[in-house]
Amino acid sequence: MAPRFQFEIQREGATALLSLNHGKANEMGEDQIHAFDRLADTLERDGTRALITWSERRSSRGTPLFISGANVTERGAWSAEKIRAHVEFQRRVVGRIRALPLLHVAVVSGVALGWGTEFVIACDYRIATAEATFGLPETGLGILPGAGGTAHLWSQIGVAQALRLGMTGEHIGADEAARIGLVQEVSATLQDGLQRARDLGRRVEQASPSAVAAFKAACLGGVGRSPAEREALEAGAYELCLESGDAAVGRKYFAEIRKGRSVPWGPRMDLEL
Repeated sequence: MAPRFQFEIQREGATALLSLNHGKANEMGEDQIHAFDRLADTLERDGTRALITWSERRSSRGTPLFISGANVTERGAWSAEKIRAHVEFQRRVVGRIRALPLLHVAVVSGVALGWGTEFVIACDYRIATAEATFGLPETGLGILPGAGGTAHLWSQIGVAQALRLGMTGEHIGADEAARIGLVQEVSATLQDGLQRARDLGRRVEQASPSAVAAFKAACLGGVGRSPAEREALEAGAYELCLESGDAAVGRKYFAEIRKGRSVPWGPRMDLEL
């Protein structure tokens, strides 16, 4: 039986562009979570070096949409046990998205509330336009952010700002999101943001796939660990670069790399955490 929903991906070299365009308001429901799980299966093994997620979708009233939130209406007749299992599944899927062995850039030009904000914090780098809106309204619905908003947001923007967003449900725009560290850049237009994301993707494509993946794994794996544990992860990541042969490639083709030319990196090796 064919999947009920599948994201459409555009390829530009080793960069994948995921344009969100689904449901009534780009909301995240059961079908979309399963689609992201299948997408993670693909991106973990197909050699993609960078992923850019974006949306030019607008509502019938002209409101720009990134991910408007979870599809709460589909849960109307669900039992507490099914909701519990669904939230656990989506937490696992968002964790897979966070750990993908590539650079994931979100270009947000529209509403990114609830699940939308949680998705954004699972991306490696975030670019917003003036039309972006972020917020965590869950506590006003009798729940709390269950796909990373409670567990991970504070480590990116600080405890005080996380408590502010999670407890009040306040919506913020691009400039405030940049001020507190929820996004890293603000672009004038969606196209400017996409161009910046493409530039970052091209830089990653020129680098060693093993080194890039090991750097990300060591960085994420070190969160919350002691300095000694972080240094051990760094040492293991460096050793992987030596074992993969890419350190030797970098030395051999140093002049070509400085000129921005492609060099024969080996296949990606992954760091064992």
